[in-house]
Amino acid sequence: MDAQLLAFTGVAAGMVAMPGADFAVVVRNALASRGAGVACAVGVAGGLLVHTALAVAGLAAVLVAVPVLFRTLQIAGGIYILYLGCRALHAVLRPAPVQPEADGDAADGIGRCLRQGFLTNVLNPKAPVLFLSLLPQFVPHGAPVLPRTLLLASIVVALALVWFPAVALLVDRLGHWLRRPRTARTVEGVTGTALAGLGVILVAGSVSH
Repeated sequence: MDAQLLAFTGVAAGMVAMPGADFAVVVRNALASRGAGVACAVGVAGGLLVHTALAVAGLAAVLVAVPVLFRTLQIAGGIYILYLGCRALHAVLRPAPVQPEADGDAADGIGRCLRQGFLTNVLNPKAPVLFLSLLPQFVPHGAPVLPRTLLLASIVVALALVWFPAVALLVDRLGHWLRRPRTARTVEGVTGTALAGLGVILVAGSVSH
């Protein structure tokens, strides 16, 4: 592995591990069950796969070049993340202890968590811009662009497939403590506030421009 690839891996690892909407939504689902958390984590990685594919194809440049499209995506993403935050805060305010939501059979629940992780990530408008600006910095001068960019994109997705399921498994491992009613409400409240805050910031930022 060359020095540039090592440097990119370090930068990408920090980017993937940085707490944000993806992290919060994985933690919230992992509190429900291990399967829900891992499914959500895989969904987040799927969203990253879409962003990296767009960057490789050059389509992410269109979002940057056409402000209306970027703003539309930003508003949609902000509203969805705000919705998730409000759901979490509503769960905290319910009189009954926080319990995993019964939403159809187990397969339906896993599918819902998978979609939740995917949509949380894929509707993040900052991700394509980040990839579009980051990936070219690690393509050596004169090297074939497409194979190198595909390799860099694969590293990002692989890191996400390691990090987010690991977060879900850690939360599940600590489940005996995290699922205590008082602790669960605290975690639910923190993640809900974080998601709602991120949603408000995204929506307000898009409207103000």
